Amino acid sequence: MIIIQPSGGLCNRIRVINSAYELAKKRNDNLTVLWLNNAELNCPFESLFQPVSEIKIINIYSNLNLRKLFLQFSANQRFDNAMIEANKKNGVLNENFYTSLKKNVFISTWEHFYPSSDYHFFQPANEIQARIDTITKDLGNNSVGVHIRRTDHTWAIESSKTNGFVTAIEQELAVNPDAKFFVATDDITEENMLRERFPAQIFTNQNKTLSRNSIAGMHDALIDLMCLASTTKIFGSYFSSFTDIAADINHIEKIVIK
Repeated sequence: MIIIQPSGGLCNRIRVINSAYELAKKRNDNLTVLWLNNAELNCPFESLFQPVSEIKIINIYSNLNLRKLFLQFSANQRFDNAMIEANKKNGVLNENFYTSLKKNVFISTWEHFYPSSDYHFFQPANEIQARIDTITKDLGNNSVGVHIRRTDHTWAIESSKTNGFVTAIEQELAVNPDAKFFVATDDITEENMLRERFPAQIFTNQNKTLSRNSIAGMHDALIDLMCLASTTKIFGSYFSSFTDIAADINHIEKIVIK
């Protein structure tokens, strides 16, 4: 059995679970996911997504959860993020490392280690999908996603400057005057600035909760992700898993503003 505890935010967890499922298939093994509700993502799995049958999801609310500790310390092998990173190349576990894995393996990581473009585990819950549909119906077939990552993401702040996004939107409108833009950002000042500059072209998930330490905030994060994924291409932020996953879900073009 593989026991995986994905860490980090929403998109880090999505790609970790996808990687673990690929590893489980490779081993013809069962997969159990320990979904930790904490300040990074404080929302149960089933509040975000449709039920899944191929993997077992266990919501936990502390790293001291007794069931989690039993699974962790009864495993034959335990690997953390650094060990996973040290034993992969080009996003894939080294073959000698993979073949050395024992029967029961516990992994805690935010790293992807078997890339997968299969996102069928992550179909939004009905209430969330209804809100996504309400937003995307107004975008039409000629829309562009804009993901501006701010707050604590130093690399995105330093590399993906606001004027770069403005220039990209202006260049898109020069060749595609009817384009509409869905903007997802964790900085309301960025959203307001773009609304003022391009009042007829900007669409957002309005009045959203930005805190990830809440169910409402995580619902809004998933809405932003899936609305970005519903566009035809994305102007995204540097080194952002949110940009990467949004583009990968429906295999759309990703242009990193850098």
